[in-house]
Amino acid sequence: MAIVNSIFTWYMKKRVHQIELFMKYPHDVQEEWFHKLISSAEDTEWGEKYDYRSIETPKQFKERVPIQNYDTLKPYIERMLKGEQNILWPSEIKWFAKSSGTTSDRSKFIPVSEESLQDCHFKGGKDLLSIFCNNRPENQIMTGKGLVLGGSHQINQLNEDSFYGDLSAVLIKNLPMWAEYYRTPNISIALMDNYEEKIERMAEATIKENVTSIAGVPTWTIVLAKKVLEMTGKDNLIEVWPNLELYTHGAVNFKPYREQFKELIPCDQMYYLETYNASEGFFGIQDEVNSDEMLLMLDYGIYYEFLPLEHVEEEHPNTLGLDQVELNKNYAIIISTNGGLWRYMIGDTIQFTSLSPYRIKITGRTKHFINAFGEEVIIDNAEQAICKACNETGAVFKDYTACPIYFKGEEVGGHEWIIEFDQQPNDFERFVDVLDETLRAVNSDYDAKRFKDMALRRPKVHNAPNNTFYNWLKAKGKLGGQHKVPRLANDRKYVEEILPLLSVTA
Repeated sequence: MAIVNSIFTWYMKKRVHQIELFMKYPHDVQEEWFHKLISSAEDTEWGEKYDYRSIETPKQFKERVPIQNYDTLKPYIERMLKGEQNILWPSEIKWFAKSSGTTSDRSKFIPVSEESLQDCHFKGGKDLLSIFCNNRPENQIMTGKGLVLGGSHQINQLNEDSFYGDLSAVLIKNLPMWAEYYRTPNISIALMDNYEEKIERMAEATIKENVTSIAGVPTWTIVLAKKVLEMTGKDNLIEVWPNLELYTHGAVNFKPYREQFKELIPCDQMYYLETYNASEGFFGIQDEVNSDEMLLMLDYGIYYEFLPLEHVEEEHPNTLGLDQVELNKNYAIIISTNGGLWRYMIGDTIQFTSLSPYRIKITGRTKHFINAFGEEVIIDNAEQAICKACNETGAVFKDYTACPIYFKGEEVGGHEWIIEFDQQPNDFERFVDVLDETLRAVNSDYDAKRFKDMALRRPKVHNAPNNTFYNWLKAKGKLGGQHKVPRLANDRKYVEEILPLLSVTA
């Protein structure tokens, strides 16, 4: 196993030179992919509709093709689900990543072509291992197995040749044989639909394995970890898996969960690596050891545009190319991909933290914010505030959501939070004060509205009983996989659904 691990590490590090190449020539690489994508789709129904054959520049592309969202592409995707081909992309599409996100109860079916599987998602998976091996050449990751906490897989009944599932399930189902050998648990457990039974079976199946790495969303990884410790009677995961050395995570901000993972994995050598991998594509990898920024991956068959957040609601907004972006400004991401998504707004917002090379951090969602009073609070603001409040009161947070409290009569507005803790704050009122003070410090619009309680009063915070959010997700049929608690909303829908659960004892 040690020889295999050495060969694997050597092989993976070879890719680092190609990564360095797009870091050095980012605009050339993006321009090359723009032309590849346009020429590939010339003869598709979409390509003929917008006369891709005559498009020569990104400027022409932007003028001709409107910005898309799922609703605008849905009629095309529904035909593809029924088996029609050459609609948005020329190669055969038989896999669809089912994504419900957090903003809607409706399912989205994102087409996954063979090119997007191989040149985007799988390439991203290999690259995160390349970066890890380069940063930690003495690793022993291939001497054991990778525990992958994925979603569920189902067969699409609309067409016997079409399949759908969570992205993680689509990837697991298409893994090459060598990768499947290094993964645990087996596929019958990994793709179970019933998440409560699945967690139990996963714990049983992996306890005796030599697990060297874990990949999964932090919230559900914690649920699995606690089940493993309950079954084994151990105090932490290192006692169960002494060779554990890598945790790969994504989908939610890891910062609020860091303290919990230090308790679960009390090892200074543990390597944490964040990825930005969505159903629509693989976009970023944390490439530096002591930084939580992610390198924007530019050679995965994706052409990027960036829309300043203040222009998102405009009818024909002007997007920026990679060479036009600025540091520390919020942008919505627009992508055109080798899976047939064209000028598609994925709904995430990012900021550039470096322009040479291009590194990013995720700041929120285009529809996940609170701006009922002009305060423009985004997820990044909220998570800075909740982390500071936890640090100052010894708390460990588990999940939260927040929304506006609207003006009523003579009463000013406010924000209402529901927060569930793994470890309670030593002073709850102090927690609320620090939360409020930090929001004021990081967001000048919020601070202005809070001045003398003129437009916003002190936040109303509910200390939720244990398992409140788990029970809410379960009631909605959204346990596990890629399902996440919506952090912020500009209406009261989620909070009103959860409030009745607060009276239920844990």
